[in-house]
Amino acid sequence: MKIAHLDTGRELRGGQHQLLLLADGLRQRGHEQLIVCPESSPLEERARGAGFRVFSMPAHDPGQAHGILQLRRFAKLEPFEIVHAHDGRGQTLAYLATLAMPVRRVATRRVTFLPEGLSSRLAIHRLKYDFTTDGIIAISQFIRQLLVKSGIPEAKIEVIPDGVTLPPESPSANRELRSRVRGRWGFGVGEFAVGQVGAFSPEKGQETAVGAMVLLAEKLPSARLALAGAVPAPLPRPLKALIARAGDRVRLLGYVEDLREFFAGLDLYIMPSLAEGLGSSVLLAMAHGLAVIASRVGGLPEIVEEGKAGWLAPAAPGGSVSPEALADAIFVAASDRSRLREFGTNARERARQFSSDIMVARTEALYRRLLICG
Repeated sequence: MKIAHLDTGRELRGGQHQLLLLADGLRQRGHEQLIVCPESSPLEERARGAGFRVFSMPAHDPGQAHGILQLRRFAKLEPFEIVHAHDGRGQTLAYLATLAMPVRRVATRRVTFLPEGLSSRLAIHRLKYDFTTDGIIAISQFIRQLLVKSGIPEAKIEVIPDGVTLPPESPSANRELRSRVRGRWGFGVGEFAVGQVGAFSPEKGQETAVGAMVLLAEKLPSARLALAGAVPAPLPRPLKALIARAGDRVRLLGYVEDLREFFAGLDLYIMPSLAEGLGSSVLLAMAHGLAVIASRVGGLPEIVEEGKAGWLAPAAPGGSVSPEALADAIFVAASDRSRLREFGTNARERARQFSSDIMVARTEALYRRLLICG
């Protein structure tokens, strides 16, 4: 098959990592691919470095009108069979660039929000997904239910969760690596290290995580928190104030390239999100043998088996987890290290059910069905 992937993100986040994981798997299956992304974006750099053909959308192009015309000309010269949009804006660009062309369009839906307010906004949302795509990938049952609720036909939606590649062995078993990573963080080997990776945005819950560390100062003085992800400048004032209160109990690591090392330094992974389509970083942590504490929101309960691979912290009204609830869950996790190790082993086995090979195979099968139906 000839496949074009479109993504308009200017950061390298979960969705972009999943695109690259999918493209790599499809390449191994012999498919010809093109990755369409913004010029000078991290995705462009990573895709070129991995040996993929890349079509760069101009950086200074209001409304992407010029980029759409360029992509349309390219698509006429080298026709695609499948055009897969990996974000909402990419979905619009894919439709405009291939309008009236014999292609099958696929859109992946990752986010949990729906338009609010006027019913006309919801109608536009429904029309966009109904008429600009031939197939829709929802990364969780939760996302699927949101789409159905907005009026999109159920038959058009395929649930294909994010994929993960399991390391050959759990890095937490490597004591030398664990000690070296913790030394860089300024954490002692005997301290209880909790971590989270992700963009610093309100829905990811870093403020809740730091708040929990402040509350654990007396109850669990060995608790430490490592936050990985590009740190915004300036930090939001509430988060900055909490970090000042937490002192050396919290480390902001910035963007971390080698997540294997990051996970090796942890005892426990947390995801106190306010909203989450699925939680690809949770899958990564589980694949690396870590038990997880996650919010009971979005698609996270579809990953984390409560009482077996981790804990689901109760969500307060509005979907957030309180610092108090998170602190209590961390204390429970730290109080029984034998159970924590057992949960980590179970988490790794659970992650096998979300193997990238499964994700690639199911996506390829969807492409083929759409081509046959077309």
